[in-house]
Amino acid sequence: MVSNKKYKGSKHVLSMKSLIPSHREKRRYLLLKGKDLKKNFTNAIKEFVGILGLSEASPMWIKENIVSVNRKSLDKVKASLAIYSEKIELIKVSGTLKSLN
Repeated sequence: MVSNKKYKGSKHVLSMKSLIPSHREKRRYLLLKGKDLKKNFTNAIKEFVGILGLSEASPMWIKENIVSVNRKSLDKVKASLAIYSEKIELIKVSGTLKSLN
């Protein structure tokens, strides 16, 4: 839902309501080890499942070696990392960032 809020003058600011937890995208956090992770991670997924698979996984880098991916595409991401020519080691998969540390 979009709501209009009036401020000084005739300016309007649109704001969006936040989603309820059951409607949010579920994500998993991957702890990775390897060289040039950002480039190699993206290339591994592109090679195995293509650009559409990459967009479905919607990777977001949290730290240099931690990436979050969509839960539904986790198996495809794991398979991509396993068959990629460069060595990318998957150390741990977690549902929360706190449990990775």
